[in-house]
Amino acid sequence: MAEATALERVSALVGGDGAGAGGVGAAADAGAAEVILGEIGDLALHQIAAWPDRIDAVGEIAARAAGVAAAPGPGRAVQAAESAAINSAAATDATSAESAKSTESKSPPPALLRIEPLKWWLIGAAAPDIGPQQGAVLDLSHARTRLRIAGPRAAEFLNRHLPLDLRAAAFPEGAVASSQLHHVGVTLWRSRRGYELFIPRGYALSVWEVLLQTAAQFDAVTPPAESHTIAAPNDTRAP
Repeated sequence: MAEATALERVSALVGGDGAGAGGVGAAADAGAAEVILGEIGDLALHQIAAWPDRIDAVGEIAARAAGVAAAPGPGRAVQAAESAAINSAAATDATSAESAKSTESKSPPPALLRIEPLKWWLIGAAAPDIGPQQGAVLDLSHARTRLRIAGPRAAEFLNRHLPLDLRAAAFPEGAVASSQLHHVGVTLWRSRRGYELFIPRGYALSVWEVLLQTAAQFDAVTPPAESHTIAAPNDTRAP
């Protein structure tokens, strides 16, 4: 009997205008670009939900899974040290164009986002075991497309579509918000490397094409999609 092989994950952006290609706008490369817009592939994303009376205990479990000291509060995120990343490498400033030049060999460290009062998103790490008496774990790895928008004009670029105050004082590194982009519900996180935008997979291509139209108004580039190999279990939901 032939050995079973894992199915290759295909980007939701395949077939779209400019997907996975560079050259949007006038910038010659990422170092000169005002906006760097690209997909972060091979997403490992688990939603962790807790019962109200188990929120503290589940938060501790989620924090350990992410490799951080404590779970963040609502609307916030915390990320492990860069040394915790698989294929780790020294990181540079999150929103600078230089940081997004070439990151194919870098995997971002795990992160924990508090998307709702009773829910976290665990990114880039295997989900913990959480029993039904504590809460539940849901694998969303194939249900979202993750884009990263970086560069000196990234906030201005996003504000063409998102009704959020993205100034540093209002939306600093570690901030998380739910919003709408082109009538699609999205989640935005400001990480060390830029703005991370999570889009439901079924709408990702249409949102991507809208963003590419906006990118034409900037000196922007779309590097090839980054792909990060992160070990994730096949089924981590509680029995």
